[in-house]
Amino acid sequence: MNYKKVIVEAGRKLCERSLTVGTWGNISCRDPEKGLIYLTPSGMNYDQISEEDIVVFNKQGEVVQGTRKPSIEKDLHLKIYENRNDVQAVLHTHSVYSSVFAVTAEEIPPVSEDFVQIVGDRVECADYALPGTEELAENAVEELDSRNAVLLVNHGAVAVGSDMDTAFKVSDVLEKTARIYIYSKSIGEAQIIPDEDIEAMQDFAKNSYGQ
Repeated sequence: MNYKKVIVEAGRKLCERSLTVGTWGNISCRDPEKGLIYLTPSGMNYDQISEEDIVVFNKQGEVVQGTRKPSIEKDLHLKIYENRNDVQAVLHTHSVYSSVFAVTAEEIPPVSEDFVQIVGDRVECADYALPGTEELAENAVEELDSRNAVLLVNHGAVAVGSDMDTAFKVSDVLEKTARIYIYSKSIGEAQIIPDEDIEAMQDFAKNSYGQ
């Protein structure tokens, strides 16, 4: 698989889906066989990034390919891969509705079926830390835990997946749920899905859903 191409195409998709603006946000994926991690460069427009601009790290976090300065959030990506063997793609977005919860430091509760099936029982906010710091990376990993998304206070959101398509699906469902929950507050109180039903739906999504 051409992982550099995967990153380039994902960058364009990030903008097409309005999951960020300008050059903000960042994207990575991991080759599960070699352990190499592919990351977007810092401060480059997604529609101008080519495969040659992608920065490649080894398992130890050392640059092994690429001449560009890597994204400032490289520690965030590397830390997630270090702690989650099941994750092979990471999207850091500045999507609007998810960021509403990030700036208010409010978690997103389990209010929709697709959310609990693909994202988790809830999405929590990582404690605030300056962008690009190891502290931010550690805070994000702690609150991500075994879920597939986490919010960065005063910053944005992070979605993870077993591949890039899954990471985008998580990000899309996270943003949709955030929007629905905000709208629900204008007409009443959202109903929270019980824990036992969350477990049942997650088991269904993992073991029975699809062909």
